Amino acid sequence: MERLITAINSNSVPVEKALIANAVVSYIQPFADGNKRTGRMLTNAILLAHDYYPLSYRSIDENEFKQSLIIFYEQGSLNHLKSLFINQLIFAYKTYFQ
Repeated sequence: MERLITAINSNSVPVEKALIANAVVSYIQPFADGNKRTGRMLTNAILLAHDYYPLSYRSIDENEFKQSLIIFYEQGSLNHLKSLFINQLIFAYKTYFQ
């Protein structure tokens, strides 16, 4: 967790900080339960702290989100998770705050 916090705090781009939090909290699973939820909540806390809109993930399939995490866990590739993340940023702007 200390290395994760250092990685988040050393990055100056809020969206990258949020993506790191989302992916790595789910990956390292520091808690007995709720790691993906905690990662998403931390993601939104970071985004809100930097005047970005929070993400709801309500427009994507739950299995697609889980699959993107599995790809990250097993292959180390953030591409799919990053794509979902960006799509959710766009969705939040278009849906909630027009």
